[in-house]
Amino acid sequence: MKKTFALLTAAATLVGTTAIAQQADMAVKARQGQFNTLALNLGILGDIARGNAEYDEATATDAADSIVAISMVHQPILWPEGTSTEDRDDTRALPAIWEDQDDFFSKWEALGEAAEGMQTAAAEGAEAIGPAMRALGGACGD
Repeated sequence: MKKTFALLTAAATLVGTTAIAQQADMAVKARQGQFNTLALNLGILGDIARGNAEYDEATATDAADSIVAISMVHQPILWPEGTSTEDRDDTRALPAIWEDQDDFFSKWEALGEAAEGMQTAAAEGAEAIGPAMRALGGACGD
């Protein structure tokens, strides 16, 4: 009976450890996906701001809406302990994020506020997108 209990305990521990590792993998992939989506949409808006792409209100608005949507994703679940560059090779997330998560999440909130400004700018025209891009870039601080 003691052997059976020990085996069941070991199996449960192994399954639990595997589940935690899988959750960490999913969190890293999810946050990388959100940053890829941000980069894609910022690229569209940046090209318009620089004059490398013709302004189209629908395209600019769709990109701005996507940035707002990404900024609304609940972030804490995407940043579990043990998923920084100190722990993994498949991430660029610096350990400083975990040293002051309140600061990190407040910057994410500021990104959302700047993204809402981009929604307004995207509807106003190409000349309004550049200043809104600077506000988006400034949201992350240093």
